[in-house]
Amino acid sequence: GGARIQEGVSSLDGYGDIFLKNALSSGVIPQITASIGPCAGGAVYSPAMTDFVIMVEHVGQMFVTGPEVVKQVLSQDVTFEELGGAKTHATKSGVAHFVAKDEIDCMDKIKTLLSYIPQNNREEPPWFDSNDDLNRIDQNIVNILPDNPYHPYDIKEIIKSIVDDGNFFEIHEMFAENIVVGFSRLAGSSVGIIANQPSFLAGALDIHSSVKAARFIRFCDSFNIPIITLVDTPGYLPGSDQEHNGIIRHGSKLLYAYCEATVPKITCIIGKAYGGAYIAMGSKNLGTDINYAWP
Repeated sequence: GGARIQEGVSSLDGYGDIFLKNALSSGVIPQITASIGPCAGGAVYSPAMTDFVIMVEHVGQMFVTGPEVVKQVLSQDVTFEELGGAKTHATKSGVAHFVAKDEIDCMDKIKTLLSYIPQNNREEPPWFDSNDDLNRIDQNIVNILPDNPYHPYDIKEIIKSIVDDGNFFEIHEMFAENIVVGFSRLAGSSVGIIANQPSFLAGALDIHSSVKAARFIRFCDSFNIPIITLVDTPGYLPGSDQEHNGIIRHGSKLLYAYCEATVPKITCIIGKAYGGAYIAMGSKNLGTDINYAWP
């Protein structure tokens, strides 16, 4: 991967041309990257500018500088996988939205993703007929929430109980697990779902979760996908690390994303909604169309 050194500045011009097209296409057409091999140097920035990145496990790799350079400059021994493998970017950097087992799995994930999103920002998302009654009642849903509001539970169980046929296509599953984002359908229509995850960090908001949710909201807003927010959070994660690394700056991205979104927005408070996190999670004050409170 990387540029052909022999081509000199011309290779850098090529990078710039690609980056410009990425930027001009952002919010106009969906951009999806399939990482099925090594990608190094300046080439890594184009995937990061696209909407979704799928990396094939043990094959897809992305890094600005390779292990040899890292060893020479910093005296650190690191493997290709540790530095820029699929699991690294899915769990630590957040560059990868999905990890695929092989190329076939990668293509299957792309097909599933395309079934939820339109081809451009002037189209409506695909609609699929569903036999799942929109007005059905799930008698088991009351058993998911614990009696003690401070006990953890898996928010994905609630999501799957309310969407069509229990199908939920999660985005960034292994990154910032204290918030869950992904696509589903209600009455056959695509919706984007954002939900706090009480089983991880009690569902508290932090830097990574704020950026993750904000990016997803802006994508949904660009491509006419309504947003449903499920709230159960004790607040923002405290600590000097969060403050020093910019929770104020990054946390504001989530507020901005909700405020600027013009697609239909529905919020349901199903548990705790404390402090600034209550405001940030699609509150009425941010322009949400309908706000519900779980009885």
